[in-house]
Parts: sequence; structure tokens; C-alpha cells
Amino acid sequence: MIQSSTEVRKNWGAFIDDVMRKKPAFVKRSRDIFTVLSIEQLDLILSKYSMSGHIIAEEDGSYTATINEIDLVANDETKDGVKEKLIDDLLEYAEEYIEEFSLYYHSSNRREHFPYIYKTLAHAHEKDKISELLNLEEK
Repeated sequence: MIQSSTEVRKNWGAFIDDVMRKKPAFVKRSRDIFTVLSIEQLDLILSKYSMSGHIIAEEDGSYTATINEIDLVANDETKDGVKEKLIDDLLEYAEEYIEEFSLYYHSSNRREHFPYIYKTLAHAHEKDKISELLNLEEK
């Protein structure tokens, strides 16, 4: 059932409680329809989107890490350091993607990044969770 934005505004607290504890919702404002859902529900929707990549030991003793799905690369002196740097770079890219959403979403080579970006931002406050989202294979 689609709820009107007027009704949602009138019952904002109850609306949020329902979304968080019961079910997602669809809201209509004028001609626009949008959805509201919890992070847990979003995680389920995006569960098929996992990020893969590699950690490569370089000849100079440093490590390079990549994320295949979004062409992101980081380098650091240690394996732990490169993972941390890759997570930081992923978060930075995700924030930039959302800030410049119209540009990135409408670029043919960046549009497919959106589910990975949204999944990352859903856990931006939990670096350990973001680390779990990355399936990095050591080469």
C-alpha cells in the first residue's frame, strides 16, 4: 500500500517505527513515489552484491589491493595497511559518488557502481563490516 506524504508527515514517529520494526513503506508525493526501508532490509536487497579483489605483493615489498567491481586500487607497505587504505578510499569514493550522484549515476561506466556504493554507505560507520564486504584474494 502506498501512503501519502501528508499522512506520513502527520504521523512521522509512528511511520518510522513501522518501517524499522514491521515493514518497508512506499510514499507518494504528488507524482513521485519513493520507498523507505531499514538498513537490515536494504542489506537483504543488496546481499547479492559482493565486492571481490586481490592483494598483490609487489617487488618493492609493498602491497597493492584492488576492488574489481569499481576499479579501485590502493598501495601500502603492509597487508593490513593496504586493506585499511582500500576501505578508506572506498568510503571516500562512495561519499563523492553520492555528493555528485547525477554525474556518476548517469555515466555509463559508473552507473553499475551504485549498489556497491549504497551498500558501502549503509555501513560507513562500521569499518569492520565494510571489511567483511570485501572478498580480497591474496596473490
